[in-house]
Amino acid sequence: MICVGVAPGVPTLAVGLVKEKKMQATEHCYIVTDDQILKGEPIIRGTRTPVRAVVETWRRGVAPEEIPKGMPHLTLAQVFDALSYYSDHQEEINDYIAANRIPDNLIDPLLK
Repeated sequence: MICVGVAPGVPTLAVGLVKEKKMQATEHCYIVTDDQILKGEPIIRGTRTPVRAVVETWRRGVAPEEIPKGMPHLTLAQVFDALSYYSDHQEEINDYIAANRIPDNLIDPLLK
């Protein structure tokens, strides 16, 4: 698969200083990791949205075609690629979901 976008290791301008990106491409076009964003958790390229956010939304019964309505910064292609990444890396993403789970006792009863 050929993807067009920022290549890993390309210098970027940040507040007038050139710094090296820590972004790493994956085998999925829209999914990258960046040590400076969510400690390297897989995210959707060009965003800070973790793959787990798309997966958790999908698990709640939201159709992939509907997910961009709640996350308008994502395209349908990005959503499907996030779900494809999940299919290939279920254990990894499930670990991130478990690690970021909010304990039931901290959730307002009105939100349950």
